[in-house]
Amino acid sequence: MRILHTMLRVGDLEKSLDFYTRVLGMTLLRRQDYPDGRFTLAFVGYGPEDTHPALELTHNWDTAKYELGSAYGHIALGVSDIHATANAIRQAGGKVVREPGPMKHGTTVIAFVEDPDGYKVELIQQKA
Repeated sequence: MRILHTMLRVGDLEKSLDFYTRVLGMTLLRRQDYPDGRFTLAFVGYGPEDTHPALELTHNWDTAKYELGSAYGHIALGVSDIHATANAIRQAGGKVVREPGPMKHGTTVIAFVEDPDGYKVELIQQKA
């Protein structure tokens, strides 16, 4: 078994696609409209779905905003240079909500950015 994808409901699909593709560098893997159900599914990721997990962005056409709830945490991405990555995200218009630094009660260097719907994405400095 392996994780195939994680689904996020998004209020504005085009803003979300811009964030995940242009700002975070993912690729739009596939997109399908379902007019009878009034929703669109878009899958983004860092590699082909047969070998890499993806994010499924679900846009229900009649819903502009969601409450995130208190159970959801974040998506985590490993990066080789957390400071350069945070700066690149900021320069691309992304919102850095926690600057790079050691995690609380630990030494792992992390940062957080936020997508257009308020979902958090954690950046984790990977060791060389």
